[in-house]
Amino acid sequence: MYKNKTAIVGIGQTEFSKKLDPSELELACEAVLAALAEAGIHPSEVDALGSYTMEDTSEAELARTLGFGDLNYFGQVSYGGGAAPGVVGQVALAVASGVAKVGVVWRSRKRSDPRSRVWSQVNARVDDHWKWSRPSGLLRPVDEVAMLMQRYMYEYNVSREQLAQVAISQRRFAHKNPRALMAGREMTLDDYMNARMISEPLCLFDNCLETDGAIAVVIVSADRAKDLPQTPVYIHAYSQGMSQQHQVMSDFHRANPLHHNSNAAASNLWRQSDYGPGDIQAAQIYDAFSPAILFSLEAYGFCKEGEGADFFADNCLTASGGTEGLKLAINTSGGGLSEAYIHGMNIVLEGVRQVRGDSTAQVKGLDNCLITGCDPTPNAAMILSRCS
Repeated sequence: MYKNKTAIVGIGQTEFSKKLDPSELELACEAVLAALAEAGIHPSEVDALGSYTMEDTSEAELARTLGFGDLNYFGQVSYGGGAAPGVVGQVALAVASGVAKVGVVWRSRKRSDPRSRVWSQVNARVDDHWKWSRPSGLLRPVDEVAMLMQRYMYEYNVSREQLAQVAISQRRFAHKNPRALMAGREMTLDDYMNARMISEPLCLFDNCLETDGAIAVVIVSADRAKDLPQTPVYIHAYSQGMSQQHQVMSDFHRANPLHHNSNAAASNLWRQSDYGPGDIQAAQIYDAFSPAILFSLEAYGFCKEGEGADFFADNCLTASGGTEGLKLAINTSGGGLSEAYIHGMNIVLEGVRQVRGDSTAQVKGLDNCLITGCDPTPNAAMILSRCS
């Protein structure tokens, strides 16, 4: 049985910044070594690696540079923002099955330079599935999500003022987090409403930060985790998800474009878990764009379709940056909107910190945390638990 058979025992990160001098390989090495040091594990013991298909640093390069032993598992997950829980889950499966003993998952990226972003490198002739949307002006992910949000606002009578509460709440959490890029930078509703529009109805503050940095986690068996210095954070349940008839990002042509990949991941996740949505105390929800919070609240069963904005305002909106009185604390480090955007890996670290009990916005008495991947792409989700 996979449930609670593996644990995250070390986490590491670099500085988050708009312009870091080290290469992506150097940043990856820094984060991985920090995670291994925290776990009390020598690099020579690592025999499993997991990364994104969008990762420029290869497994061989990282293993050779850091002095890993022979590798018995190495795998990648595609679709960028949908990958973080998927990569962790796949490495955990390798460890739980006995294929490997010590796994490392990492993500290193330097995206503060606009020229490095995928949508800035589109060929003059587009011959993949984006040929159906890019000639109409949907050039960037924000344009594609904006189309979905326009439909959502029309169907459910949701206003921009309601959507603003997502960004404002996460900024308040970021103020408590010294690692966050937006720490100390206040945002009011007036700031939000007066911000420049990026792709209607999404303004500047509905978009994630573009960040340089690297993150890594270390995964071992539950048995070994008990003997290591850090409080084990058990991987309780995990699933990937891709909905029927899916088309990446521009998913407008299905019978219900507001039924997302998260619905597919959620149903299989809850099937495996001892928890249900009502038992979850904190959620780190992938937030490249603020609408993903509302879409995911509905997909993961916290509320009914169309009720995401009201549920967030009633149960998740922090006034002070603290978690007191919240039914569900969301993106307590500031998330991709206000901490950093490392393709969803920073919210994995925040989930680990919440379960350990050392978050800067700690939920009292917490023993589980949901972590999700990108809603408009094939994705994954997992539940972390303090109890084995």
